[in-house]
Amino acid sequence: MRVIEKADIARLIPHQGAMCLLAGVSHWDEDRIVCHADSHRLADNPLRQQGRLGAACAIEYAAQAMALHGTLSAGRDEAPRAGYLTSVREVRLAVATLDDVAADLDIEVERLMGDENNVMYRFTVSAAGQELASGRAAVRLDAARHLDDEGAQA
Repeated sequence: MRVIEKADIARLIPHQGAMCLLAGVSHWDEDRIVCHADSHRLADNPLRQQGRLGAACAIEYAAQAMALHGTLSAGRDEAPRAGYLTSVREVRLAVATLDDVAADLDIEVERLMGDENNVMYRFTVSAAGQELASGRAAVRLDAARHLDDEGAQA
């Protein structure tokens, strides 16, 4: 398995600049990926509101790991088709904010099922062995085509 660092990640997911939240990948296979991030501690994190980074932002960290997993498991060497979260379920937040978490975040997502257009993942965001957030997320892929289809029907 090759080393995947921030520069590679930015090339492989749609999120760019400061919005690319992941710093690297420690493991990935066909069913799951484990990423790490330190951007939750940055004062210029684009998800901060009034200087704080709410724990619900862990869902965006997980969504970026899902996008990266989709690209890697599809064998692509470019950004994936645009996608969007259609639902999140069973979300548990164990902390109020992420910005005061001293350790790097570990983001693990596991593909539960899916096809070429819809995927379901389970996610866990933790730091230093403590679970901070978890849940399930459904992702609709090829969002641009779906939105074009919706517009054509209007």
